[in-house]
Amino acid sequence: MSWLERTELLVQEEGLNKIKNANILVVGLGGVGSFAAEFIARAGVNKMTIVDGDFFDETNKNRQLPALNSTIGKSKALVMASRIKDINPDIELTVLEEFVSPERAYEIINPEFDYILDCIDSITPKVNLIVAARRKKVKIISSMGAGGKLDASKVKVKDISKTKNCRMAKNLKKRLKARKVDKGVRAVYSEEIQIPQSLKLTDGTNFKKSYYGTISYMPAAFGLQAASYVINQLINKK
Repeated sequence: MSWLERTELLVQEEGLNKIKNANILVVGLGGVGSFAAEFIARAGVNKMTIVDGDFFDETNKNRQLPALNSTIGKSKALVMASRIKDINPDIELTVLEEFVSPERAYEIINPEFDYILDCIDSITPKVNLIVAARRKKVKIISSMGAGGKLDASKVKVKDISKTKNCRMAKNLKKRLKARKVDKGVRAVYSEEIQIPQSLKLTDGTNFKKSYYGTISYMPAAFGLQAASYVINQLINKK
């Protein structure tokens, strides 16, 4: 009995083969990306690249799938790789322990990828990744801000030009427009208005000038929507 028996029952042999034959890139393995990467792996994708240069810390435990007392201080990419391999030992998995610079974004992305999941939580690297994907004509779905929000039923997937009530999406649209990218990018976002008192300003390290408080399930809801969209696109591909 195959571990994908239930999946095949749902999507049939043809659908499962499309999933198995896909090549997926997941960039960012935090609250959104850790769930998205695992959902993609559990769906049966046999070729995957995961990217993150960060390490787990105490504050990640409230929302990141592999963040446990036992993983504090460990590489997010390596911990996630171990989980994925434990699910599917046969997966062809490429693991990149790095933060993606503009140059690397362009190097990493290639037309062999069927889909890119952008789960980075900082604007500048997101812009670089999305622009590189558009230039190389690789499909991408980008996660907007899950912080400052509580209602998972308000999470949607639309073209980035149609997003609303999301501070990150607003900033991203402005930056992308300056790079001649104003549509053609799918975005996971929440239409809930952000809770203003949950915002905290920072010293600007790691491309972050501020961040919102986050509840356990919201990044997971974003990761779920991103993975769902990609898997459905693969199944329905002609």
